[in-house]
Amino acid sequence: MTYNFQTTYITIILILGMLNFSNAQSLYGNNNEVGNFISVNGDKQYYEIYGEGQPLVLIHGNGGDIAYMKPQIEYFSKKYKVIVMDCRGRGKSELGDESLTYKQIAKDIVAILDHENLDSTYVLGRSDGAILALLLAIHYPEKVKKIVAFSANLTPDTTALYPVVYKQIKERRKHADEMLAKKDTTQNWKVTQQRVRMMEFQPNITIEDLHKIKCPVLVMSTDRDMIREEHTFKIYQNIEKANLCFLPGVNHFVSKNGPELFNQIIETFFYKPFKGDEIRL
Repeated sequence: MTYNFQTTYITIILILGMLNFSNAQSLYGNNNEVGNFISVNGDKQYYEIYGEGQPLVLIHGNGGDIAYMKPQIEYFSKKYKVIVMDCRGRGKSELGDESLTYKQIAKDIVAILDHENLDSTYVLGRSDGAILALLLAIHYPEKVKKIVAFSANLTPDTTALYPVVYKQIKERRKHADEMLAKKDTTQNWKVTQQRVRMMEFQPNITIEDLHKIKCPVLVMSTDRDMIREEHTFKIYQNIEKANLCFLPGVNHFVSKNGPELFNQIIETFFYKPFKGDEIRL
């Protein structure tokens, strides 16, 4: 199936995706009562914890931070112990001197879980956070019980992303390079450059990597997403214990702009025993 995306629509989507969604009036991301810092490789990483119960890690997307996950924090903290962080270079977490990588951010998350003495957590990741959820399941299987990967991609190319999306990622990175060269100080172009470079050149998750995932996974997307539908389906097909969900008529930002059904589907996946592997026998 091929969609004729309007350039204006995609431009708006990309601009939204790159913006920092922090709300200055939001308690989330600025809550001194529940906020914590740890040092990972000498860089401060910030996280907050809400609620009690089974631990649930929430991971925001590339342009977000803790505040972006407000609809999920408020929904899931009623039943779960929610751990949510500003991923490296976002919010209150420091970028560090090294190039930004998904693997380093995954290590940051594990460091937080170790600091809190937490194992076997539920994980919900959206966009970049979904990539991180998959990496946790691949490289740190003891840390995850079930994961939800909403709008993940395995590779940074047009087999995964619609061409107009990938083109604008490259243009965004080139613009950040130019502003850094000009020594522009209107924003933190180093963070922007590192974030966009990460999307342009990463991740590089193989099918063999997906085969290593043994925990149940809910692979989610929408039928108006930035990720090709066939790519999402490939992820689903190559995880042993996977369920698949496409939300109709909504886009990449449904977790914030229309979270009710999104949250309910995820809650059902977490609390019910996994079903689905029997049809593949």
